[in-house]
Amino acid sequence: MAWDEWEQAKSGSTQTRLNQLPAEGGGSGGGKDDLTVHDDELGKLGDLARSLREQLSTDGDHARVATFEASNQLFNDGLDMGSGLLEVHDAWSTKLATLKEACAHISNHLDYSRSTHTKQEQKIVTGMQSLDGKTMTVSRIYDQFK
Repeated sequence: MAWDEWEQAKSGSTQTRLNQLPAEGGGSGGGKDDLTVHDDELGKLGDLARSLREQLSTDGDHARVATFEASNQLFNDGLDMGSGLLEVHDAWSTKLATLKEACAHISNHLDYSRSTHTKQEQKIVTGMQSLDGKTMTVSRIYDQFK
């Protein structure tokens, strides 16, 4: 947004416009599968994220102690490379911690999504009945809209 557009927006003389996808070829098609949740797939992805976090915790930390000790030795020997190596050590440690945290968030979010979906599905199944008293599942509801 250019400065003059910003000034116009602040003064209220512009209308809000929402971006949108092109009419063709820009979306997923809006079919029945858009709302499908495969619990086993979410579980596998969550397990992969958890496994990756555990692997990063061990494999990503192998050289930390040796790198720190080497940076101290180089620095104590009067070499500027020691402080540079320490910066690399600190940056690696920070990035590794961030990556492990991201994996934990992904795993936790998928666990939460599975749990929430299961609860919502159960609520739908037990809460809706057809006129003949049969429980209305999501697939039976979808069939009614065809």
